[in-house]
Amino acid sequence: MNFIPLWPPSISDYSHQVDLLVIAFTVLIVSLSAPVFILLVVFAVKYRRGSPADRKHATNRNVALEVSWSAIPFIALLGFYVWSIDLFARLYRPPVDAMQIDIVAKQWMWKFQHPEGQAEINELHVPTGLPVKLTMASQDVIHSLFIPALRIKQDVVPGRYTTTWFAVDKPGVYRIACSQYCGTDHSEMAGSFVVMTPTDYARWLSQSSNDQSLATEGAGLFRSRGCSGCHDPGSSASAPSLVGLYGNPVPLQSGQTVIADDEYIRDSILLPQSQIAAGYQPIMPTFQNVLSEEDVLKIVAYIKSLRRGEATQ
Repeated sequence: MNFIPLWPPSISDYSHQVDLLVIAFTVLIVSLSAPVFILLVVFAVKYRRGSPADRKHATNRNVALEVSWSAIPFIALLGFYVWSIDLFARLYRPPVDAMQIDIVAKQWMWKFQHPEGQAEINELHVPTGLPVKLTMASQDVIHSLFIPALRIKQDVVPGRYTTTWFAVDKPGVYRIACSQYCGTDHSEMAGSFVVMTPTDYARWLSQSSNDQSLATEGAGLFRSRGCSGCHDPGSSASAPSLVGLYGNPVPLQSGQTVIADDEYIRDSILLPQSQIAAGYQPIMPTFQNVLSEEDVLKIVAYIKSLRRGEATQ
């Protein structure tokens, strides 16, 4: 149910909270501004030229009243600031068990990649009731994923990953758009956001089955591009093992320590000299302009799938 008529439908707890914030803030602004405009009209009439109104300055000042009409709006606005910051921060704290979907934006289309290997163009299927994390990359210019029904907009920037997440509670078909001007056919860069019950989503996955998962495809690229020759645990080359790497701290030659997240792995593939692991020589070649963003996402998915005590695929 929508809070505001003529607005896009609200299909998640987050979008409900955003609508509530908009309504409450609108009420506050009207409450603060209406007396000003009402009194403006009243005083314009009362003190119009030729009127017999008393124009002498008041002899007494009501200090408490003057302080209150400054302090109360300030405290109220400060509360809205905290509320809005909390909503904004939620988008960057996905649950650890969120389902991962990768997105590659390019002029002028969206490509969605499910962990089971299914790929979609300009159409994204997701289940209700489950948190979904989106990891996004741009193949060319800045794009911006906008799903009005979720009240979510996230820029997709070349050269880095951006993320957001959501959990939908209402099945249906909704709109996807690009809200950042990205070229001649920017207005055509749209799609459908298809929300299904978990049962229907499982049926869709089975009907759209792919022989290989995203991680398995990444394993094939990992071998075909020669990465296994250096990074496999049994390799004689002086390169760090990638088993159990994801999510763990990595000491660097600079003395810093970073967490091996998606962005770190991507930079290690495309910009290997930017963050050199401590104890290793900077001999890895760059794969920039060799691998597409889709290929990098697949290799990242493979590296994320490696667990200690498990053999590489």
